[in-house]
Amino acid sequence: MRRVDLADADCGIAQALGVLSDWWTFLVVRDIAGGVTRFDALHRELGMSRRALTERLGGLVEHGVLRRVAYSEHPPRYDYLLTAKGEGLLPVLIALQDWGTRHVMGDGSLTATAAPTSAEAQRVHALVGRRIAHLTVEAPTVLYFFPGAYAPGTQEYPPGWGDIPGAGGCTLESATYAARAADFAAHGVEIRGVSTQRPDQLEAFAAYAKLPFPLLSDTDGKLAASLRLPTFRAAGTDRFKRLTLLVDDTTTIRAVQFPVTDPAGSVAEMLELISS
Repeated sequence: MRRVDLADADCGIAQALGVLSDWWTFLVVRDIAGGVTRFDALHRELGMSRRALTERLGGLVEHGVLRRVAYSEHPPRYDYLLTAKGEGLLPVLIALQDWGTRHVMGDGSLTATAAPTSAEAQRVHALVGRRIAHLTVEAPTVLYFFPGAYAPGTQEYPPGWGDIPGAGGCTLESATYAARAADFAAHGVEIRGVSTQRPDQLEAFAAYAKLPFPLLSDTDGKLAASLRLPTFRAAGTDRFKRLTLLVDDTTTIRAVQFPVTDPAGSVAEMLELISS
């Protein structure tokens, strides 16, 4: 389907579907966002025909969603990378994943956690050995992803926050990591918290909680989309379900904690894992 064939010329949804014309195209964008950027690797991962993949990559380049960057002249070979326009699709990928998890694979209930045997848990634990492209660290680092935490007087939690399973406990988790920061440092391990909150909100919370480590903001969804991390939507915002990754100094994931049902206890478990 070409965009000129669409009758709803004033409808953004219809026009977007003129670019993202079928489910294969969404999966191509998904895998490229996840770091699979070369033709042969995409062909291997997706299992689609070479002709179909060529057509979809060409269409996405034509529409400015992808750009080609040569990595070989003889023969000509390219990496396919998201443009700024393409990165604008990351929230769409996150929303589709959340909708599929909640309403197709789940019963529609809003939750900030998951069962240990869930597809989400299997997907996250399969990240071991994967390198995180959108991250730089100088030493082995614990990344604990949390739904949201606010300094008093800066912003209130969304209505019904306490009724969402797994949403509560962010302040306790951060405070426990702060209390054990010296123990992690003794093993040469740094700590970072990660949330989808705005940087100013995280800075205010870090100052209020007196955290001896920074909190990272993923408002652009690059980490969430590239790693296909579990999220849920509350008060119009995509938020991480609580999980923890241990990465080495090359940002390769070495261990995963998910689901995290005991925010404070998970800190001791991670320290024990590092100490072993």
